[in-house]
Parts: sequence; C-alpha cells; structure tokens
Amino acid sequence: MRVRDFRSYDAAEVELGAGLTIVHGANGAGKTNLLEALYFGCTARSFRTANDRELVRFGASATRVVVECGDSDGRHELAVGFNPGQPKRITLDGAPLERLLDVPQRPLVSVFSPDRLELVKGVPQLRRAHLDQLVAALWPGRAATRRSYGEALTQRNALLTRIRGGRAAVDALRPWDLELGALGIELAANRARATELVAERFAQHAEALGLGGGLRLAYRRGSPALAADQLAQEIAAALENDLARGYTTHGPHRDELIFRRDGRDMRTYGSQGEQRLVLLSLLLAERDGLADERSSPPLMLLDDVMSELDAERRARLAAELRAHGQAVVTTTELEHVPGHDRADVAQIAVAELGRTDGAVAR
Repeated sequence: MRVRDFRSYDAAEVELGAGLTIVHGANGAGKTNLLEALYFGCTARSFRTANDRELVRFGASATRVVVECGDSDGRHELAVGFNPGQPKRITLDGAPLERLLDVPQRPLVSVFSPDRLELVKGVPQLRRAHLDQLVAALWPGRAATRRSYGEALTQRNALLTRIRGGRAAVDALRPWDLELGALGIELAANRARATELVAERFAQHAEALGLGGGLRLAYRRGSPALAADQLAQEIAAALENDLARGYTTHGPHRDELIFRRDGRDMRTYGSQGEQRLVLLSLLLAERDGLADERSSPPLMLLDDVMSELDAERRARLAAELRAHGQAVVTTTELEHVPGHDRADVAQIAVAELGRTDGAVAR
C-alpha cells in the first residue's frame, strides 16, 4: 500500500506479510491510521468516520491511497483519491470506477476496533446492517435485494405521511405492501442463510477463545410468514399502527441478530470483555464462511485487540490469525502478540513511516 497525505502520514509505503503482520508503536504514533488507510484503499470508505474530510492530512489539499493486491487472475492496483468538495476518484488498474464495493478484484476486509463493540451492545439497526453486508460479501448478486427493499420502504413511509396529511388514499399502499412482501421474504431468507452459515463456527471460535457457556448466534424474525403474500398481509394489517407512528412498523427492517450465552442476551448481560470476545468470534466465523464461499478469506484488520485479553486468549487468537489468510494487528508492545518473533510473522514499526524523507518499511 502507498499512502499520500492520509491522516498523520505525508507519504508512506508498506508491504504486508503473507500471514500475520504486526503494526507496532507508541500510542498516537499512527497505528490505527495505517489500518484505516488500508480499509479506505480497499473500500473507499473509513471505518472510523463518515466525514471524509477528516482523512486528509492537516495542511494538505487531498489524500490518495493505492493498494496493490493479487488474486487468481493476477495482480491489480486499486486507487482511491479524495479532494474535499469533489467526488472520490476511484480506479482499478487505471480505469475509473463509480463504486469500489462492487469490484470483484478488491480484497474483502473485516475490521475489529474498540468502537465496533457497538455491533454487540448497540441498537439492532447496526446488527442488521452488518448482516446485510455479510450477505453482500458472501453472495454479491443478492446485495440488490436489500437496496430494493430499502427503496420500497422509503416510498411506503413517504406515502404514509401523505395519507396522514389527507393528500393520498389508503388504497395507494397496496402496491407497496406487495413489493415489501416479496422483497422482505427474500431479504429475511438471505439473512437467515448467512446466519446459519456462520453460527456453528461462531460457537466454535467462542469456545476456543475461552468464552464457554454455550454461546449461540441466531437471526430473530419478527414475522412467521414464509411467502410474499403472507408478509404483505401482515404489513397491511399493521396499517393503524403505521399511521399512528408515521412509518412502517412491520417487516424484516425490524428483525434482530441475537448473541446468547446460557440463554441470556449478551447485549444486556455480557461484560465488556465478553462482548469483545463475542465480536472477535463473529468476525472469525465470518472469515471462515467467506473463505468457503468465495475461496479466499478476507483481510482482517484488528486494532488494539490484545490489550484487554489475558495471556492465554492472546495466544489462542494469535495462533488463529496465523493459521488462515492475511491479518494485521496493532499493538504498543510486540510482546503482547504471542509468536511475534516467528519467521512467518511480519512487523511494521510505525516510527519508521510517514517521515518527510519518504521512508519505506517492509
């Protein structure tokens, strides 16, 4: 990866190892910024902020990240440039693109960061969105279902507003009820299949990381409907409640992804440390599922993952990361990552990156 004017970096170049790469340095040295740059170069988005202006180094006019990657078809170059006030400039092997997420040559990326604990303990919307992203990564052709459902839901909610204001008739909802019924059944089925694909692996990884107690992952539907017309009827039956609230209250946009241990919801009853292990177990399970479905595991970016784990769990996690695919772990101390001195583990010292003399580290 080559970086120009990204966050704290003026210019830097790094090369990842084939397996585990450790990015180490003092607090505030730029470890998380380097992971963010990798993510930005592979997705054209940040996992830390929705404001892309924050990515441009202070005093610079624009930022650019170039990622060189390889697959069975050969090597490719992904480039993402951003100048505030202008659209992002995205290219694949020099050819311009509108979206990077739809490009099959780009590496899939999975991120662990302390902020992502909200996926476990936050609002259901975050878990639904994550599950939809997993569906899109597993089966890219199914991503359109979620987009179409969201568009139909927006239209129905807008129509509800007009009906409440006396500007439209209730009968006008019928086509949207049918549309949401058809798309909703498909959307829920995709989510349920993705959950089923990773559920057993999730329990296995949780056990391996020392989180006993029968941890389980489940997709909870709000509707028993198995056919489009059944779901459409349920949506229509909730009309009175929808008009009172001003939005569609029934459908898969109200479903939930549940983490349970000994029958208890980890969102409410899990400690901070347990929730970290839940998130790690989920990401590792998704990595395995993606490796099976897409023939290649995602690049895993893990920020500050070792700091709150005990020595035994650190060793288990490090061994798991070394075993499958590429992973990048940040740490303040190399000793926090068991096996850091192995020949198959690469190291990047952030103190050697981003200097004005154009330092390069591998």
